[in-house]
Amino acid sequence: MIFTMKRILFACCLGLFVVSSGVAAEPSPPPATAVDAANTLHYFNRPVVTFRSSLSGVSASDRAQRAAARLREQLDAPGPHRVDQKPEPMGVLVQIDGATTFVVTADDVDVLQQESLEASAQRAAQALERVIAESREARDWQALLWALGWSALASALALVLAWALRRGHAALARRLVTLSEWHSRKLQWGGIELLQRERAAAVVRKLLNGAYAVVLLLLAYEWLSFVLARFPFTRVWGETLNSYLLNLLGLIGGAMVGAVPGLFTAVVIFYLARAATGMLHRFFDRVQQGQHSVAWLDADVAVPTRRIATAVVWLFALAMAYPYLPGAQTEAFKGLSVLVGLMISLGASNLVGQAASGLILTYGRVFRRGEYVRIADQEGTVTDVGMFATRIRTGLGEEVTISNTTILGSTTKNYSRAVQGEGYVLDTTVTIGYDTPWRQVHAMLQEAAARTEGVLTTPEPQVFQTALSDWYPVYRLVCQAVPSEPRPRALLLSALHANIQDVFNTYGVQIMSPQYIADPQTPKQVPPDQWFAAPAQPPRQT
Repeated sequence: MIFTMKRILFACCLGLFVVSSGVAAEPSPPPATAVDAANTLHYFNRPVVTFRSSLSGVSASDRAQRAAARLREQLDAPGPHRVDQKPEPMGVLVQIDGATTFVVTADDVDVLQQESLEASAQRAAQALERVIAESREARDWQALLWALGWSALASALALVLAWALRRGHAALARRLVTLSEWHSRKLQWGGIELLQRERAAAVVRKLLNGAYAVVLLLLAYEWLSFVLARFPFTRVWGETLNSYLLNLLGLIGGAMVGAVPGLFTAVVIFYLARAATGMLHRFFDRVQQGQHSVAWLDADVAVPTRRIATAVVWLFALAMAYPYLPGAQTEAFKGLSVLVGLMISLGASNLVGQAASGLILTYGRVFRRGEYVRIADQEGTVTDVGMFATRIRTGLGEEVTISNTTILGSTTKNYSRAVQGEGYVLDTTVTIGYDTPWRQVHAMLQEAAARTEGVLTTPEPQVFQTALSDWYPVYRLVCQAVPSEPRPRALLLSALHANIQDVFNTYGVQIMSPQYIADPQTPKQVPPDQWFAAPAQPPRQT
């Protein structure tokens, strides 16, 4: 109960702050400027009349001060305090019991309200009658006792309601938390809870606490408004609280009702966009699966094309639905849109560059998923080609992520693009001295490739003499392999090197690149009778 009382007192202080700001913002009369506040006659916190011009050399503020002094003197004097109006050439005299309290002139009429002099004087007279009645009530002890009694009764009723709300909140919280835990326990898939019970219970508690705080604040707000309206001096504050709340609720309700047509239009636009994206998904799925053949679209780029088309559809739908969204025409919404656009334009330049690079790689068909490539100093199988980055898995089992802008700025070697069918190119280089027949080296390298498991026999491995350097020729073995996963290329290359060593050792040929120090005793050359040393075979005579 003490905690509840603290909440009520806090809500009362908040309500008093709203009142202090709401009296100056009361819709009738219009909001007064700093000059109008000094020129307005107030009594019991109520504005009676605003003087907008001087009269017989007396300024508007002095007129307000003199009228306040005369009004206090007239109300302190005994009498019926009857309000009358008397037209005069200078204006309309507003009198109490035949004595003039103030004069409303033609220059005091608010031109923005488009009122006549008589209407302004009539409104001032009615306001004066109201403050006279409240002044009479403030002097009536019986009326004050009744006000105190009603305030005490309202306070007791507010405390009872707060106590009942607290008990109901606690009981409802226990019940709903139990239900949420029971339902979350039932939401399982394959023995795994889709919704954790602790989080569900925490969400329910927070929602209930928020609703309880709002209801308690409304209760304190209404209690404060009712109590303030019981006493003449604070009645204007209580009325302001009520009018402020009613005006706020009316404004919110009117805005919600007015936003329904535009919101319905936006929902229809988004529904059409969702239907269009569903059709696009089905179309691109059939293209990807090979059920449809389109000349301008390959199955390899069906997935990124579907993503781009979906993004374009939703962006178009958002642009079409933007004017119909609630609050889209307000200055705050426009300012927020400009701020978000500025932040995106300043911070997303690199992001846009990455996306553009991804589009170039995708539609330029530089490489595809599953191909073996070498990008800069990284070599492996392409596992994913994304909008912003590409992932490759190296022969050592490592997954490397490379940004698309880096790929476009470097040289890419595709070992799978030039092969026949599936697979990739496997190559290695050896240097053997000139004293070894080149035909024998070719045959030994081809035999080593044939011994390596995973190297295809069709197409046949080929050996190229890529250079004739000063001390040795350079032989390059090129063959084709089909991997079952990214790792075997490193294993195949290691096995190929091992087989090359075994074959060369078998035929007594050392794998060593001679360097020139001095002239040899005998020329390093191969006689013709040794040109076809094993395992080389001479060509068949036809």
